[in-house]
Amino acid sequence: MPKDNFSGHAVDYAKYRPRYPDAMYRYLFSLLDQKEIAWDCATGNGQVAIKLAKTFKKVWATDLSKNQLSQAPKRPNIDYETYTAEDKLSSDKKFDLITVGQAVHWFDFDKFYENVEHSLKPNGVLALIGYSLLETDGKVNALIQKFYREIIHAYWDPERDYLDAHYRTIPFPFKEEVVPSFKMEVRWTAEDLLNYLNTWSAVKHYQAQHESNPVDLIKDEVINNWGGGDYKIFRFPLFLRVGKVI
Repeated sequence: MPKDNFSGHAVDYAKYRPRYPDAMYRYLFSLLDQKEIAWDCATGNGQVAIKLAKTFKKVWATDLSKNQLSQAPKRPNIDYETYTAEDKLSSDKKFDLITVGQAVHWFDFDKFYENVEHSLKPNGVLALIGYSLLETDGKVNALIQKFYREIIHAYWDPERDYLDAHYRTIPFPFKEEVVPSFKMEVRWTAEDLLNYLNTWSAVKHYQAQHESNPVDLIKDEVINNWGGGDYKIFRFPLFLRVGKVI
């Protein structure tokens, strides 16, 4: 059964998760012969689907979480549907582009890839998008590292290892593209950072076991060591695996 770690905090997930850079989308679109229909699998709050809808005639955006889909912005050319990556697709589903943002590590790879192979159009593109632990400058960065590696490390699902390895350890039985590097940054207040940390699934697991929020263990230190200015720049290591059916 697919894991659903995010339905319980769909509103915060939609508000505080970082957005992918426009340059990434321009790169993906440059690989395509056609831009008729795309499938954004595990769309979550629809942040990728919204970008695709500006270019594609139709976007099919699916997620196992009805709560997540309820937070997704509506557009006339986006069809949101409760559907898992592993649910067998009908033969009429054919896509120019299939995207998965920060989610493929939760999938049954064999079942999802079978859907990809059957539904990608000739010369269509699969793009698996992910990001790992954010970084910044100064003492706040050390606090993020401490929180991640010492306080909540044991509460991550095993699938987190795929993100730490930048998706290099997942199977990828496709003709792979050499992907350029992209910069993914956000400008956040201390409150923004703490709210983002609260969206982590490991934080929710910790809360369930201890009935307390682990973010509170570093909250005062983050605020006291923030430094000058209301905002700091945070950098996310962004990585993609992009390919076509062999």
